Amino acid sequence: MDNPSVNSSADLPGRPRLTFDLDVDICVIGGGLAGLTMAREAARMGASVALLEGREIGWNASGHNLGTVMPGYGIAVSDLIDRVGFDNARELWSLAQEGADYVRATVTGNAMPGVTLTEGALEVSTVDAGDELISRLQTLGEDFGTEIEGWQIDRVRETLKTDRYFHAIHFPKAFQIDGRRYVHGLAALAEEAGVRIFEDTPVIGLDPAGIRKRVFTPSAKLRCTHVVLAGNAHLGAPGRRLTATLLPTWRYAVLTEPLGERLADAITFQGSVTDTHDIDHFRIVEGDRLLWSSPETTWQGDPQRYAKRIQNRISAFFPKLKQVGIAEAWSGMFGQTVHGMPQIGELQLGLWVLSGFGRQGLNTTAMGGQLLARSILHGDDRWRLFSPFELVWAGGSAGRAAGQVFNIWSRGYSNAASALSRYRERARGREQMRERAREARIAAARAQTARLK
Repeated sequence: MDNPSVNSSADLPGRPRLTFDLDVDICVIGGGLAGLTMAREAARMGASVALLEGREIGWNASGHNLGTVMPGYGIAVSDLIDRVGFDNARELWSLAQEGADYVRATVTGNAMPGVTLTEGALEVSTVDAGDELISRLQTLGEDFGTEIEGWQIDRVRETLKTDRYFHAIHFPKAFQIDGRRYVHGLAALAEEAGVRIFEDTPVIGLDPAGIRKRVFTPSAKLRCTHVVLAGNAHLGAPGRRLTATLLPTWRYAVLTEPLGERLADAITFQGSVTDTHDIDHFRIVEGDRLLWSSPETTWQGDPQRYAKRIQNRISAFFPKLKQVGIAEAWSGMFGQTVHGMPQIGELQLGLWVLSGFGRQGLNTTAMGGQLLARSILHGDDRWRLFSPFELVWAGGSAGRAAGQVFNIWSRGYSNAASALSRYRERARGREQMRERAREARIAAARAQTARLK
């Protein structure tokens, strides 16, 4: 979630709505990161492409993310292996890495105004789990070819001056960008490739039957051979089957006031930091400010209300940053899938889905967009690797209630486990002090006995 005031939609040129009938090869519904990538790549391969966005480009989750680009997916690699087997999991992981490489190449190879890279990401543990760290390092590094390194507790706490964190995994090739500027830069590149983008053009109907599909908007209709549903939980009428599989989730974020030297006294790592339970996610921006994302709800809340909670978490984790000033607070909604993986594939002949990227990271939106463009135009059938992650009903209002209960439980469990680890660490420290004192007393007694002799 990037600061919305940095590059607001008011500063960007508007695009027209679709007011005339149109024939194209591919119609992409949804102007987020995945849809824009897919549209751009399909146009670069020679297809005629129209992209329809009901509001404006990047208005929701795609324009309100922290901009961290890492390998992998939103579920643990061990869970991925359990679900699809080792070989397929490794191929899926390779695709995710291709997505990260695509974002890097797109940013560095094109002049995107204001989009620069900040290298490195840390995944920190709030519990003392050294054995688990070693296992993950072996799987990700040796088996999946990911460039990573393990950080011991001392090194973590030299960089993040808090006793809340224990071990960490460092991803040196991960990076951060301004996600809002990137999505608009991607839209400009798509248009350069020949994509026709129409904003304020909601899709109110879809007839996917036959070779040529028909897409209906309030002012015009569009005919195409392929339709790509690249929307989120707000897709509406043309994708009710899809939206029913997504759990709407709002995540809240703040940008602090400039913190000056206080920040360097607490945090020196310049990349992004997230914990293993995905509760807190933060990074330094503009030299001495913190961009911090934390609470989640399955309903839309007031960001100002949750800003105080984030402020309190910053103080709890980093006492030297007690009661930091909050400059901005905002939220973004994303759709979570029940199985925790993206939904990519062909629903029926010529009707494709490219959705469910909540918690997945920018790399997967790039991967999905590339993969689907190659699938449609070059027959790449690796989208079938996602077949085990089919559309699963998210439970409607009951699912949202259950999701919120789970979020609360997960945060409570994480906090309790973290507190227990810190208690055990302090207990070990006290025991070690007592043992050293005992050894010192024994040594002193022996020295006294030797002198008496």
